[in-house]
Amino acid sequence: MRRCWRLALLLVLAAGFAAGCGVRSSMSVSPKAVGGKPKVAFVTNNPEEFWNIVEAGCKKAEAETGVELIFRRPTPGDSAVQKEIIDTLVNQGVDAIGVSVIDPVNQTSYLNEIAGKVKLLAVDNDAPDSRRAAYIGTDNYSAGRAVGKLVKEVMPEGGVVAIFVGQLEALNARQRRQGVMDEIAGRPRLADPNNFTPSPDGETHGKYRFHTRTYLDQPEGAGKAKENAVNCLTELANEPNVCMVGLWAYNPPAILSAVRDQNKVGKVKIVGFDEMEATLDGIRDGEIYATVVQQPFEFGYRSVKTMAELARNPEGLKTLDPRQYVPYRIITKEAGPAKDGEPAREPVEAFHQELRKLTGKS
Repeated sequence: MRRCWRLALLLVLAAGFAAGCGVRSSMSVSPKAVGGKPKVAFVTNNPEEFWNIVEAGCKKAEAETGVELIFRRPTPGDSAVQKEIIDTLVNQGVDAIGVSVIDPVNQTSYLNEIAGKVKLLAVDNDAPDSRRAAYIGTDNYSAGRAVGKLVKEVMPEGGVVAIFVGQLEALNARQRRQGVMDEIAGRPRLADPNNFTPSPDGETHGKYRFHTRTYLDQPEGAGKAKENAVNCLTELANEPNVCMVGLWAYNPPAILSAVRDQNKVGKVKIVGFDEMEATLDGIRDGEIYATVVQQPFEFGYRSVKTMAELARNPEGLKTLDPRQYVPYRIITKEAGPAKDGEPAREPVEAFHQELRKLTGKS
């Protein structure tokens, strides 16, 4: 008996020495197995204000599910920086990660490696060819077509359409742009919005002409977006009918700022995407026609709820819906009925109040 007691003591001391020296044991357990919280993370694709709404949704789900949330924003919005953040989180022992993928084509093999280590969700921007467990976000191609319908409403006489977006490596940007172009061109829906050849700039379709380039601003972001808008107004100064379309959250405010500076409010039409404060104020004041909004609060809320469930029950992967679309909404100055299969128009003031309440600003 004494020999057994001594052997047990030696084993305990050896385990303590190994832990003190930083030696990892194959018998190590996750924090939740010893009473700790599951740890989940969310990684955005840039540092812009849009992500404040997503983070608010994440935090609500964090409080409801009892997980520990880590929220990270790459500055600038660069895939190499995003990779560094994800690698750090994996090394910190997170159980699941939600990522707005910056460059799905070139990040797929890397994301497959990550999916082999932790539960992985694509949120906001998908990587459909990767081994991510699910995509949570907007049907961006359909939302782009909704933007195209708004362009035709606000500029029924035709004219030049200029498109602004962060970068075209992102699938959501390509899908939105293509949706706008297909709707205005009168083309049928894409058979597969995850796999298509983007239409070239400069096309003419009846009374509408697309400008000779799509304006991109990443990794610089909002500052570059304003510069792009100024350049566009200069290039199209002699065009009688122009509609500028901003497809990432900070694009419509940047466009509006440039239009104001050149005293062209009302002369140049603006259609937006997403729900930044300046965009909503512009709609209220009649400076922006409308915006198609996602539900970023829901992105954050649903992704953390899903990650919490997967962290506690990995078998849930077997029944997880791999594509979870969050419906988009259309915000105009006044309420209006549904048109052409799109959602009913929601008045901007009511929507703005709802958004403030969700983000704790009311």
